[in-house]
Amino acid sequence: MATFDDLVFSHRLFMKAYPFSHYANDPVPCTPLRKPLNEARVALVTSAGVNLPEQDIFDHSIKGGDTSFREIPNTVETQTLIESHRSPGFDHTGIAADRNLGFPLDRFRELEAQGVIGELNHRHFSFMGSIVMPRKLIDETSVQVAQMLRKDEVDVVFLTPM
Repeated sequence: MATFDDLVFSHRLFMKAYPFSHYANDPVPCTPLRKPLNEARVALVTSAGVNLPEQDIFDHSIKGGDTSFREIPNTVETQTLIESHRSPGFDHTGIAADRNLGFPLDRFRELEAQGVIGELNHRHFSFMGSIVMPRKLIDETSVQVAQMLRKDEVDVVFLTPM
C-alpha cells in the first residue's frame, strides 16, 4: 500500500490543503442487517465515475465536482461502461482493463449465483469521486439515491469508493 510520502509532490500538497468535511455530530448512517446475507437484496454504489455509453459523462468543468449520479441497470455488460473519473490521483489503467475494479458487478453476479447474497437490485448507482465541495452531494443527491434504494427495498449497499 502506498504511503503519503509515496505520492507525487503536487498530490501531497493537495492532500495537506484539502478541506476535509467533518460530520462527527451526525449519526453514522448504518443499520444492522435484519436478515441473512443470502436472503438480502444488494445494490452497488461507486464513486468510480462510470456511466453507460448513452449517458453523459461526468462534468469535469463543475467547480468543486459533479455531484450528479448515473443509474446503472443490473443487466449492463460491465466492460461497456465508460470510466470518466476526473481525479489524476489514481492509476486509471486498472479500471480501463477491468471495470470490476471500480464497479464489481460481475463479482456480485457470481456471489448471487453461488447463493452468498440473495439477489442483486435491478439498478445500481455511480457517482464521481474527488468532490471537494460535497454539501450538495450530502444534502440532495445522496438523499435522492437513498430514497430510490429504499423504494427498491435494498437491504445492503456495497460501496466502492475511489
